[in-house]
Amino acid sequence: MAQPKSRLPLFLGLGAVSGVGYYLYTAGGNPKVAEKQFESDVAAASAKVKGEMPGRTTEARKDAEKWGHEAGAKLDSATEKAKAELAKAEGKFEQYRQDIGKETMSKIDAADRKVEEGAAKAKSGISSWFGGK
Repeated sequence: MAQPKSRLPLFLGLGAVSGVGYYLYTAGGNPKVAEKQFESDVAAASAKVKGEMPGRTTEARKDAEKWGHEAGAKLDSATEKAKAELAKAEGKFEQYRQDIGKETMSKIDAADRKVEEGAAKAKSGISSWFGGK
């Protein structure tokens, strides 16, 4: 009795022909586009398999922690810069306020002197009416 032939090559061939037919059909009959789609699908499947391999999660976690520390350091640096700029601006504002205060006080003093001089003249003028100096 003859041994039955293996049907595995037949099924593999049918699968290959079906795959080629599928990619040619989705590419509109253009073999170059079909080839690019096939390569893209193989690359995506490969990346998915590599991503699901054990040990990748710890690598990703380490990368995320590293990025987190870097982002935190940048944020801290920016915060310190902002605080320094704010302190600098506050110092300038305080100096400006003091300068304005001094200028205002000198103007008030000058106005007081004028008022006092005017009052003294008026007083002497009124006194002279009544026989005083």
